[in-house]
Amino acid sequence: MASSRSIDIDTDFSPPALARILLERLTLPPTTRFRLAYSGGLDSHVLLHALAQLQRTHGLTLGAVHVDHGLQAASGDWAQHCARVCAALGVACVIERVQVADARADGLEAAARRARYACLARHVGAGDVLLTAHHLDDQAETVLVQLLRGAGVHGLAAMPAMAQFSAGYLARPLLGFTRATLAHYADAERLQWIEDTSNRDLRRARNLVRHQVLPLLQQRWPAAVRQLAQTARHMAEAAALLDDLAGADLGACAAGAALRVTSLARLPLARQRNVLRHWIRQRGLRVPSAALLERILDQV
Repeated sequence: MASSRSIDIDTDFSPPALARILLERLTLPPTTRFRLAYSGGLDSHVLLHALAQLQRTHGLTLGAVHVDHGLQAASGDWAQHCARVCAALGVACVIERVQVADARADGLEAAARRARYACLARHVGAGDVLLTAHHLDDQAETVLVQLLRGAGVHGLAAMPAMAQFSAGYLARPLLGFTRATLAHYADAERLQWIEDTSNRDLRRARNLVRHQVLPLLQQRWPAAVRQLAQTARHMAEAAALLDDLAGADLGACAAGAALRVTSLARLPLARQRNVLRHWIRQRGLRVPSAALLERILDQV
């Protein structure tokens, strides 16, 4: 399974449309063990509801995991709501409670995300697929946030439809659907979901982009969300080409687990940066800022 797969933009969401994405576009076998990251919000509830129907019609093996971060007074009530919804739909649900630590480095939101994915990883065995409910608007928001952070090609590639995760994979089957499309499905099916008031906190960069920046852009450019998502696809292709080049250069520079400085120095500066980022990324580490990367190369 390749992380470069993309999902076309769709106008209508339904369980059959979801089945086509999972089984045909992402080419996942029907025997795949799926685990849904279920927050209880609108997006993940829509995905859960459709998956539950596919569990009955296609025999999918499905389970949900709800992660309670304990950051909201109502988080315990939300966990109970998620358990009740899953029980009503006939989907096995695990409630996990985590402690969010190390929030000072890059903020509470990032710390909560790390804790959540570390928890979810424990539920993904060999060949399993973790499903998240990220959609087209989320992708557009991610591109804008990364752009404002000065991210490079890999950052602007935003979220892949499929990527390796833990012992299995992470898939985002809703990347071709807008938030409005999912809301229409939720209303038609009379779903009841959790409204997290923290999603309205404009002190958070993503919320500001979601509620003020992106709507303003769409007033002038109605297709902004789709065009930003298209940019992410272009960047993903460019990132794959850069990785291919870095892999070839790394073959000439690698000395076991280390890098041979004399070989690295023979490359043009842009390819030195590319190799170093690739080498760091391969080790599961965060790629340093552009300034720190320059300092490393200067010292080397």
